[in-house]
Amino acid sequence: MMAEPVGAGRVLAGRYTLRTPLGRGGMGTVWLATDSVLGRQVAIKEVTFDAAAVEERRLLRERTLREARAAARFTHPRVTTVHDVVEEDGRPWIVMEHIPSRTLAQVLQDQGPMPPDLVSRIGLDLLGALQAAHRAGIVHRDVKPDNVLIGAEWRAWLTDFGIATSSGESGLTEAGILLGSPSYMSPERARNELPSPAADVWSLGATLFTAVEGRPPFDRGEAMSTLLAVITEPPAPILAAGPLTPVLLGCLTKDPAQRMTVDQVQAGLNQVLVGPVPAMNRPPAPPPPSYVPRQPTKVERLDVADLSALAKATRSLASKAAHKAAETASAATHGRTSPSAGGPANPSREKAPIRAPAQPARPASQRPRWRFKRRWVVVPVVVVLLLCLAVVLLVIYVLGSLEGFMGG
Repeated sequence: MMAEPVGAGRVLAGRYTLRTPLGRGGMGTVWLATDSVLGRQVAIKEVTFDAAAVEERRLLRERTLREARAAARFTHPRVTTVHDVVEEDGRPWIVMEHIPSRTLAQVLQDQGPMPPDLVSRIGLDLLGALQAAHRAGIVHRDVKPDNVLIGAEWRAWLTDFGIATSSGESGLTEAGILLGSPSYMSPERARNELPSPAADVWSLGATLFTAVEGRPPFDRGEAMSTLLAVITEPPAPILAAGPLTPVLLGCLTKDPAQRMTVDQVQAGLNQVLVGPVPAMNRPPAPPPPSYVPRQPTKVERLDVADLSALAKATRSLASKAAHKAAETASAATHGRTSPSAGGPANPSREKAPIRAPAQPARPASQRPRWRFKRRWVVVPVVVVLLLCLAVVLLVIYVLGSLEGFMGG
């Protein structure tokens, strides 16, 4: 007979009886519990304080309360409802709506990638939840497969507002520490910039990418390497997304000002559902919910000083790459241009030229180096040819003089 999990049977606040774990993450455990007062099942989030320092315990407690407050500031059918917050052992426990479901991460682990139309439907559910949160002034900041619940008929719910930010609230994280999941963190968050709703659009795009392709778009196995890829590299090749591809690329645009808006993402996902989608085998519905042991996506504690150094390095690399690209483009332009002094080689066949836009004069230091190299090659060759011609003429003259002298 299997032993009961540690904590099972415990009663909180005289009414909530813990039954079995639904899942475990980096910050605690979610329990299936029974509310004896209302006679219903609920989900209760337990925050783990094991081995945490006093100050860190304070921060974890405040973060848990902030999660409850953020989720309580708005309601939406695709967001898990917070019913209550109780204090036990000097720490808060969040009592939430229980949804028979599994996380998207668990579904992908068991059944593999999903077809684009099904991923688009899940994306629309999550997008509705994010729209409601953004209208309430809340940025989730941690949209990822572990925080997406998949229930009956493949409906999706967004959960875990543990590191969300709300307008009017001060920063909470420890000095020099940034929280988040690197594989789903936007470039602006990786640079420790103030998050906006565009950061959630990025994370949504990364989550949908994982759902349809079966792998995260930027995962490199190690936090800083992944963040460097997020800031500087394109996403992994898109092989299975089909009509969903433009939406994924629009969500994963590096510049938040150029990134798709929530409304544009919504229109793109709807187009996938109503447009011609190739016939695909839809995976079977998730089995009845049960606790599936797995290693969840970790919320990393990242050093802001390291992130600042990473951002400076990437800006330097981007500047050098842009300068090199400009030099290459200029060299190609000069290589196609015929000499202006000599005029066209065949005026009768010349068509009216297409005028290129005028460009400002380029400083001498920025002129293509190959022009100077060409001079150093051409000039010596011409000089040598002239010297050879002079020697030949001199020899002819001497031979002619000798022939005349001998004939005389």
